[in-house]
Amino acid sequence: MKAAVGESGELKSSKSKPGMNRGLSILDFILRLAAIVGTLGNAIAMGTTNQTLPFSTQFIRFRAEYNDLPMFTFFVVANAIVTGYLVLSLPLSIFHIVRSRAHGTRVLLVFLGAGMMALLTAGASAAAAIVYLAHKGNSRTNWLSICQQFNSFCERISGSLIGSFAGIVLFMVMIFLLGAALSRRH
Repeated sequence: MKAAVGESGELKSSKSKPGMNRGLSILDFILRLAAIVGTLGNAIAMGTTNQTLPFSTQFIRFRAEYNDLPMFTFFVVANAIVTGYLVLSLPLSIFHIVRSRAHGTRVLLVFLGAGMMALLTAGASAAAAIVYLAHKGNSRTNWLSICQQFNSFCERISGSLIGSFAGIVLFMVMIFLLGAALSRRH
C-alpha cells in the first residue's frame, strides 16, 4: 500500500509547469541565434580564406585557397546548410515559447537537429583531417606541412574549425533541451 502511495506522489510531482518549458524554449531560441551566428561565421571565415606568399617568380605564384581542397568546400557547404536550417527553425522555436506544451514540433526539431548535427560533424571532421595534415604533414606520403609558409591561411582555417566544433556542442545542448521539454510534458 505504501508503494502505491509513493508512486502516486511521484506522478503528482512530475507534472510539468508551463513556466519551466517556456524557460527551456527561450534558452533554445537564444542558443539557435548563437548557432546561426557561429555557423554563418564559420562558413564565411573558411570561404574567404586565401593567402598568397610574398615571394613568387614571374611564372609561379604560391597561393593557398580554401577551394583547393574539396573537404574545405564540403565544410563551407555543410555550415551554410546548417545555418539555413537554423534560420528556418526559428519560427518553430518562437512557437514553442508561445505554446510551451507543443509536442509534435519538438519531436520534429529533435530529429532534424540530430541530422544537422551529423552534417556539421561530418564537415568539421573532414576539415579537421586536412587541417592536421596542413599543420603536421605526413613524411610517409611526402605531404609537407604548409602552415610554416601559409601561417595566416592556417590560422583562419583552424579558427573556423574550432568554431564549428563549438557549434556541434551547441547542437548537443539544443537537442538535450528539446528532449528535456518533451520529457516534462504530460
